[in-house]
Amino acid sequence: MKPLSIRTRITACAASCVVLCATVPLNTSAQTLPYPNRPVRVLVGFPVGGAADAVGRIIGPHLAAAGGQPFVMDNRPGAGGNLASELTANAKPDGYTLVMIATSHATNAGLTPNLAYHPTNSFSAVALVASVPQVLVVGNNVPAKSVNELIALARAKPGKLNFGSGGTGAATHLVAELFKSMANVNIVHVPYKGVGFAITDIIGGQIEIAFSSLPAAMSQIRANRVRALAVTSARRSRLMPELPTIAEAGVPGYEATGWTGMLAPAGTPPAILAQLNKEINAALKLPDVIAALAAQGAEPESSTPQEFDRYLREEVTKWTKVIREANIVAN
Repeated sequence: MKPLSIRTRITACAASCVVLCATVPLNTSAQTLPYPNRPVRVLVGFPVGGAADAVGRIIGPHLAAAGGQPFVMDNRPGAGGNLASELTANAKPDGYTLVMIATSHATNAGLTPNLAYHPTNSFSAVALVASVPQVLVVGNNVPAKSVNELIALARAKPGKLNFGSGGTGAATHLVAELFKSMANVNIVHVPYKGVGFAITDIIGGQIEIAFSSLPAAMSQIRANRVRALAVTSARRSRLMPELPTIAEAGVPGYEATGWTGMLAPAGTPPAILAQLNKEINAALKLPDVIAALAAQGAEPESSTPQEFDRYLREEVTKWTKVIREANIVAN
């Protein structure tokens, strides 16, 4: 048999290579590299020490340990969290830009006209991470000892009772507006530059009512300087399990919980979302994470990406309705 020419052998070898390359994926392809293979940026739309920042820093090390890469917190405060959300919405959907959001992400949809992004459609949900209940407190000079008694008092004195908040459009304002609507009471809003000032004025007798995050009011409740009537969450708080929920205490269906979660840009691969979700949910079962969240007044929450997406859409709808019905315009 006549031996193959060098040109023929080269052509045959090249053809074999083409077949091999077509049937075997390259190991260096971006699609087959493990995630993450470089640091992940986690944007936070609030200053260091805020609830979203604190929760992100609690779970971040566990995500880094699971993925073998740093999860770097990048604080971009501004516009009630809108700046960080906008940066994330415009980022490449590859899993390397994430954002920790809080309840304000949902309320901003109603408070801020012409957002540069859609509060749900511009993102892929990763996980609901933690919740923080608020607490309804009254001054010791207020005769009401329960939610039902407070409702009866407010109905007997329409427009005479005042509630303080951390500012117009703040969560402490919106949960009170929801209470006003669902309990059918007329109480008057007094905005402060922080709910702590409202609590001080309750103690001093200048106003009667406030909704506050439970951690912010805890010391004054324990010292009997204010009276706690109920928590705003759907279930009782682990921090003060003796307090009923507002729904239990007289306003069926009432629920207004502060929360923190993680989003990615829309179009992020489902496999990456599922991986992050699995690692977050695993971290939320660890005793040190549960203890660290409790120190912030927060409780761990578990969800699938689909469940968090549905919850976020419900929150946007609920708070937009409250804002429009109460004619609230953010300062």
